[in-house]
Amino acid sequence: MKTQDTDRVREYARREYIDPARRRGESRVRIVAGDVHRALQLHNRVPLVCSALRSGEFLRRNHLRIEAQEGPPSLMSTTVTFTYVLEDAGEAKPSSPLFYQLRGIAKRTFQDLGGAEAFIQSERDALNASAAEREKA
Repeated sequence: MKTQDTDRVREYARREYIDPARRRGESRVRIVAGDVHRALQLHNRVPLVCSALRSGEFLRRNHLRIEAQEGPPSLMSTTVTFTYVLEDAGEAKPSSPLFYQLRGIAKRTFQDLGGAEAFIQSERDALNASAAEREKA
């Protein structure tokens, strides 16, 4: 259960905070532990949230560095605010998954050919003409 919740925290933080900040071209992002705790509807799991957000695995997977941790001395509270530096913020990163980039390439290719429907119809016509020629022979 603990590992499952930890993974949920990491995934939520990546999806809702880290990825959007990268898409906006930001170099820093702030996450408040209580916001994550509330969004995931966890109960009495604030230490787990704080630990997950400062874990080496979370930092490594998302290419982050903790710039600041603000809150009470224990740093285990809903008020703890993490400020991360996006380590690869200066690098050009795709703004969408590879599938969508490839889909965009196909879309442009079909546009160059007069649209997908026109391309498919021309291929069908060519196939039917080829089949008709084979039948004659």
